[in-house]
Amino acid sequence: MTNRGQTILVISAHAADFVWRAGGAIALYAERGCRVRILCLSYGERGESERLWQQPGMTLDRVKQLRRAESEKAADILGAEIRFFDSGDYPLQPSEETIREMVLEFRRHQPELVLTHSLADPYNPDHPAASELTLRTRIYAQAAGYPAEGKKLEAPPVFLFEPHQPEQCDFQPQVLLDITPVFERKRKAMESMEAQEHLWQYYTDLALRRGVQAVRNSGRKAIKYAEAFQRLYPQVASELS
Repeated sequence: MTNRGQTILVISAHAADFVWRAGGAIALYAERGCRVRILCLSYGERGESERLWQQPGMTLDRVKQLRRAESEKAADILGAEIRFFDSGDYPLQPSEETIREMVLEFRRHQPELVLTHSLADPYNPDHPAASELTLRTRIYAQAAGYPAEGKKLEAPPVFLFEPHQPEQCDFQPQVLLDITPVFERKRKAMESMEAQEHLWQYYTDLALRRGVQAVRNSGRKAIKYAEAFQRLYPQVASELS
């Protein structure tokens, strides 16, 4: 069980991904006293900002500024820290400096949990690129000989959050997290992402559907909203539960 003061690391390809897919988990752990740190690899300035590009005279820099402001507002609502890397969008292309900084994030903060994208997404190649980068830098951070400061990382579990089209992304909802106590915060955070207003209701409905499934799989009838995750590495336990 993750305890107060421990760190959760969330790696998001674009400015809003962490809100739709893991906003409930972020708010839940922040409320429990954990430090939740979001690493936002890009602003989603090309592929996920269509509404902004429809405005006359819009520029790339202005889109980035607006998406950054939305993300900062959402992270603040959820109780998380956020860091931006500006690694490009369509395509996402992290630099060697970004890779090194990601390794340092792992080593400095020694996260108890890592949340990121699914391994496949035929609709948006930036998402699996973010996942691949997360796994690669996690492994680098575990290597004692990797040339980066700090204590080498142990083996924090990695949870993949639900993609927009789960069936086409080979996503398996293995973990259903009850986010009922914090859903209103997630909804408020979603509403700060004004460039993608069309997704507010979609992810509200998804949380309700996953909530129904959580009740069915647990018998806990008080659950109304849930988020789905897929565990990447095996769970190690002293008993089956």
